[in-house]
Amino acid sequence: MSDAVHSHNAHGHGADHHDDHHEEGAHGSFRSYMIGFALSVILTAIPFWLVMTGTLADAQVTGFIILAFAAVQVVVHMIYFLHMNSRVEGGWSFMAMMLTIVLVVIVLSGSMWVMYHLNANMMPHADMQMDMGSTQEMRMSNEMSEMP
Repeated sequence: MSDAVHSHNAHGHGADHHDDHHEEGAHGSFRSYMIGFALSVILTAIPFWLVMTGTLADAQVTGFIILAFAAVQVVVHMIYFLHMNSRVEGGWSFMAMMLTIVLVVIVLSGSMWVMYHLNANMMPHADMQMDMGSTQEMRMSNEMSEMP
């Protein structure tokens, strides 16, 4: 038999060789997909309703509630659609997900911290605005005197 044309059975591979690579529980059932879909719709509709009806008067509270619903929805998607749990691939995909979450939290919190301090330290104060106003007036008078 030539090397170009051969059957999988010649090498000891069975007809169901492709299916051997999948672990039990790696793919979801129709029921689990429908549960994930229903949870996703609910977790999207509630924040939408909160914003559109103005149920909560405080915008910050509404924002934190929306962020909480978003975090729960991310977990729902990872469990029901991406099938991430501690059993799949010996737990390595779960560990990679946990590392990703830690890194995202560090990057986002660090970015927010830097932006807050830049805003607090770089915003002009009231006395600086007064100085800038007099400086601008001096520039205007100098420009007017230079005109022919």
